[in-house]
Amino acid sequence: MGQIDRTRELETERVGKLLWLYAWPAVISQIIASIYNIVDRIFIGQGVGALAIAGLAITMPIMNIIHAFGSLIGVGSASRMSIVLGRKDINWAENILGNSMIFTIVLGGIVMLCGYLFMDGILASFGATVDTISYAKEYMYIVLPGMFLTTVTFNLTGLIRASGYPSKSMYILVGGAIINMILDPIFIFGFGWGIAGAAWATTISMSCTALVSILHFVNKNSFIRFKAHAWTPRGYIFKNITMIGLSPFLMNVAASGVVAFLNSQLLYYGGDLAVGAYGIVNTFASLLVMLFIGICQGMQPIAGYNFGAGQYSRLKEVYVLTMKICVLVGFIGSLISCIFPHFLVRIFTHDNQLVAIGAHAMRFLMVMFPLIGFTIVNSNFFQSIDKPWIAITTSLSRQVLFLVPLCYLVPLLLTYWGYDGLTGVWLSCTISDVIGAILAAILLYSQRKVFSISCASSFATPKDR
Repeated sequence: MGQIDRTRELETERVGKLLWLYAWPAVISQIIASIYNIVDRIFIGQGVGALAIAGLAITMPIMNIIHAFGSLIGVGSASRMSIVLGRKDINWAENILGNSMIFTIVLGGIVMLCGYLFMDGILASFGATVDTISYAKEYMYIVLPGMFLTTVTFNLTGLIRASGYPSKSMYILVGGAIINMILDPIFIFGFGWGIAGAAWATTISMSCTALVSILHFVNKNSFIRFKAHAWTPRGYIFKNITMIGLSPFLMNVAASGVVAFLNSQLLYYGGDLAVGAYGIVNTFASLLVMLFIGICQGMQPIAGYNFGAGQYSRLKEVYVLTMKICVLVGFIGSLISCIFPHFLVRIFTHDNQLVAIGAHAMRFLMVMFPLIGFTIVNSNFFQSIDKPWIAITTSLSRQVLFLVPLCYLVPLLLTYWGYDGLTGVWLSCTISDVIGAILAAILLYSQRKVFSISCASSFATPKDR
C-alpha cells in the first residue's frame, strides 16, 4: 500500500472494518496511558502506605490540567488534520504538524514553569493537608518535566493516528508503559525511593515516548512529516486548533476543578481516607473513560476525513456504530464495578477502613457509566466535525452545570434529614451523570441535520482561513 493510501482508505473501506483498525490501537493506547496512574498507585499503596495514596490522589487533578493542555493541542490538531486530509490538502496538513509543535513547546513550557513557581498553593487548593502535602510535592517536583513531554506525546501520537498510522501510535505508548512498569518496582522497592521512584519512572518513560514520536515525523518515509515551510507560525492554524481542542481542554480543566471541590467536600464529610477512596475509584472510572476515548479516537479520523470529503452517509454510520460499542462497554464496566467493588478496591490497599469507604463509593460513581459513554461519544463526534461549541456544552454540562451545585446541596440535605453526608457526595455524582446524558440527548437532537445528506452541504467546507 502506498503512503497516501493510508488516508484514502478512510472514504473507501467498510466503516466497521475501519473503526476496528483505528479504534483497537487507540483503545490499547488509552488503557496503557491509564496504566501509568494505576501502576503508580498499586506500587505506592503496597510499598508506601494509605496516606501516600491520598497524597498521590491530590496530584491527579493537577496532572489532568497538564493533560488538558496536551488534549487542547493534540485533539485540535488531529481533528483538523483529518478534515484537511479529506480535502486532499497535504501542504496544509504539514503546516498543522509544524504549528502544533510550536504551540506545544510554548504552552507546555509555560505550564511547567507555573507548576514549579506556585506548587505549594496549587497543592493546597486541591485538598492537600499537613499529612499528605509532602508526598504530593515530592511526586510533582520530579514528574513535571515528564508532564511537559506528555503534551508532546499527546499531540504527536494523535497526528500519527490521523495521518494513517494508528498501530504505530499504539506501539509508542505501549513501549512507554512497559518502561514505566519495569522501572516502578526497581525505583520504589529496589532503590527505596518511595513515591519519588514512581515519579522518576513516569518521567523517564514519557521522555522515551516523546523522542520516538518526534522521530516518526523526521523519517522521510512518513506520509506527513516535518517540512521547513511548516515551522512558520500561522495564526489561523493556532486558532483552529484551539477552537476544536477547547472541548477536551475545558473538560479536563473542569474535571480538575471539580475534583478539587469534591476533595474539599470529602475532607469535610469523610477525612483523608475519603479522598484516598475517591482517588482509587476515580482510577477505575478513568480506565473506563479511557476506553470510551480510545474508541472515539478511532472514530475521529474516520468522521473527520469523511466530513471533509462530503461522505455524510459514512459519517452517520461511524457515529451509530461507535455509540453502540461505547454504551455496551459502559454497561459491562458498570456491572463489574457494582458487583465486585471490595475486590477492586483491595487491589490498591489492604486498609479495611479505606476498602469499606471505597467500595461504598464505587457503586454510586460507576452505576451510570453507560450514560457517561453516551455523553462522551456525542462530545467527541461533534469536535471531530468542527462543531466545537456543541462539543464543549456537552462535555462541560455534567461536571460544571450539574455536579458542583449537586455536590454542595445533596450532602447538606442528607445531613439535615439525618443521613450520612459522605453518601450525599457520592450520590451527587450519580444524579449529575443522568442529567448530563439528558442534556447531551437534547443537543444531539438539535443537530440532527448533520446526518441528513440533503442538508449536509452547509457543513461541507470548514472555515479555516
